[in-house]
Amino acid sequence: MTKDELKIILEKHTLWLQGNKEGVRASLRGADLRGANLRNVNLSVANLRNANLRGADLENANLRYAILWGANLKDANLKGADLEDVILMDADLRYAILRGANLKGADLENANLSYANLEDAILMRAQLRRANLRGAN
Repeated sequence: MTKDELKIILEKHTLWLQGNKEGVRASLRGADLRGANLRNVNLSVANLRNANLRGADLENANLRYAILWGANLKDANLKGADLEDVILMDADLRYAILRGANLKGADLENANLSYANLEDAILMRAQLRRANLRGAN
């Protein structure tokens, strides 16, 4: 996916979130977003199932209620991100930076969080069934 294509999707998603009829909910299912700069982006309610976000910068991004089922977030920067009630089942979060992230109510079933930085992360009501937390702080 090119930067221009992503920019259009994000603009239409913003319009959709504002209730504008010209807006469209972001569907980035299976998208290759490796290393993308998504700092401060609002992707709440977006579909990112099986997206490749390896090494992406999602610092302070709003991902509330987003679908990230099976997403690759290895080495991603999610510092301060809002991941409340997000679906992260089967997601790869190895070595991800989740420092200060809001993971309230997040579904992390079968997620791989090994060696993730969870310092000051909020995990209240998070579902961690069969999640791999080996080496995570």
